[in-house]
Amino acid sequence: MPTSTAAASGSFKIGGDLIVNRLGYGAMRITGPGIWGEPKDRGEALRTLRRLPELGVNFIDTADSYGPFVSEDLIAEALAPYDGLVVATKAGLTRQGPNAWLPLGRPEYLQQCVLMSLRRLKREQIDLWQLHRIDPKVPRDEQFDVIAQMLDKKLIRHAGLSQVTVEEIEAARKVFPVATVQNRYNLVDRSSEDVLDYCQAEGIGFIPWFPLAAGELARPGTAFDAIVRKTGATPSQVALAWVLKRSPVILPIPGTSQVAHLEDNVRAAEIALSDEDFQALDDQARRAA
Repeated sequence: MPTSTAAASGSFKIGGDLIVNRLGYGAMRITGPGIWGEPKDRGEALRTLRRLPELGVNFIDTADSYGPFVSEDLIAEALAPYDGLVVATKAGLTRQGPNAWLPLGRPEYLQQCVLMSLRRLKREQIDLWQLHRIDPKVPRDEQFDVIAQMLDKKLIRHAGLSQVTVEEIEAARKVFPVATVQNRYNLVDRSSEDVLDYCQAEGIGFIPWFPLAAGELARPGTAFDAIVRKTGATPSQVALAWVLKRSPVILPIPGTSQVAHLEDNVRAAEIALSDEDFQALDDQARRAA
């Protein structure tokens, strides 16, 4: 049995009061192909979810659009009543089929999404609810206002945003406290660097999705390859260790539907990159961009 646990990644207080181990879990991949329908191996998906608390993973990120609804249902089946676990979900994207996503930010729809997520997750309050996308067809202040109302009603404890700019975060913060931001970010995709810097300065949790990407960086003879060999880790583990070291507000959520892969991801929490190795990886990734 592996001894690694997510506790080695350190902790963070979401919204100033929800303490989680920084290395979390993204529950998108426990659905079918195209993030549509039931998983190919439902039993293994449930085993993966039940392994999370044993590995110290106490922060789970999902969305009502994963499946749709399948991910939330499986999480509830496997883990309710969530002793010691923080479950975050998202809404604001509708599904028209496999790999098809369209934003919908009408206030009455977003409120319905919260109520339905509460039912599926078997919760009385959602720990962290995030707007999956700002709908460009609906005034954003209307979307922010309904989030503020749901916070006031205590349907949700904390709220966040996904795939946003610094300007959009600042606009939202005029309406409700933004506890987290979830943008795509990894060693090779640094397009949200300014958002991450802003979140770090403001104490906002930054949840990078697709955090394991290393691209072609690990080819033989590179600095990345040398660090992989020195640490005895996999390229994905090194990429995840880099993300964890990048900022204390980062909460990476690598996802999988297999127990063995989950255990491999958690081992990354114990990889201690030196400052020199971190910089070498950073330099190589920037040159490759």
